[in-house]
Amino acid sequence: MKNIEQLVQDPPLRAVRTFEAFARLGTAAAAARELAITPSAVSHQLSLLESHVHTPLTVRSGRNLALTAEGREYYRSIRSAFSVLRAATAQVRDRHAARQVTISVIPLFAMGWLIPHLHEFLSESADLDVNMLYANHRSYPSDAADLSVRFGDGQWQGYRSTRVMSGAMVAVASREYLTRRGPITSANDLLQETLLHDEDRATWGDWFARAGVRNVSAALPGLLLEDGQLTLSATLAGLGCSLMREPLITRELREGALVKLFDATLDDGRDYYLCHRADVELTAGALALKQWLLTRLV
Repeated sequence: MKNIEQLVQDPPLRAVRTFEAFARLGTAAAAARELAITPSAVSHQLSLLESHVHTPLTVRSGRNLALTAEGREYYRSIRSAFSVLRAATAQVRDRHAARQVTISVIPLFAMGWLIPHLHEFLSESADLDVNMLYANHRSYPSDAADLSVRFGDGQWQGYRSTRVMSGAMVAVASREYLTRRGPITSANDLLQETLLHDEDRATWGDWFARAGVRNVSAALPGLLLEDGQLTLSATLAGLGCSLMREPLITRELREGALVKLFDATLDDGRDYYLCHRADVELTAGALALKQWLLTRLV
């Protein structure tokens, strides 16, 4: 009875997996690389399987191992089972991947527009999982994101881009700053105020020229910040006046945390674009998110 029980026991699955890799790839070294184990561990697993089936499945041939006749027959028997396992696993993985969509975004765009509106998309697409990553707004290295919201002129090699939002800037200050400093009634008054700079100290000079103020220094003093999100935080903290992209501060303007000082705008030729790789077909989830964004923004 004991021998019968031993014969019907399930084989050691790790050993069977190791044998399949060895038989398919031809060497213990190749099987070890695929399984991320050592060649000696491969040999140990093969010996364990041979002990279980009470039959030599491999034979030493010089410095290498080779399959015996029984080993070749056993491999033919289990090969189809592993093919079924791989196909079933790939099917489940692909179905899961189809339910996910990854978007990389500039922090200010994410905080100012996407996150406040994303619940609309999620309520319409409850079967999708959205992954959100930061986009590098300077160099935009290739990444695994299905979609990306970028800021610039719309020209990125290897990508299709659609303009989704204006990048025109307006002068703003916090309510707290204006309470402390007093009203600002003309563009000339701003020259006496603390100015905050988003990426470039020259942008304020361009805005003053657009507003009709002449003979302004090309690079004005003031706190220089790396991106729009930092600039917004500094402005809300009352550290000074800044130039902000109006569509991304609508909530702060509506609630009165920020005040638009003048109607004059500055368009530096850069806008927000929805992008995806030109050589990659969008998944159903990515296509759904793209269509929703274009419907809401364009």
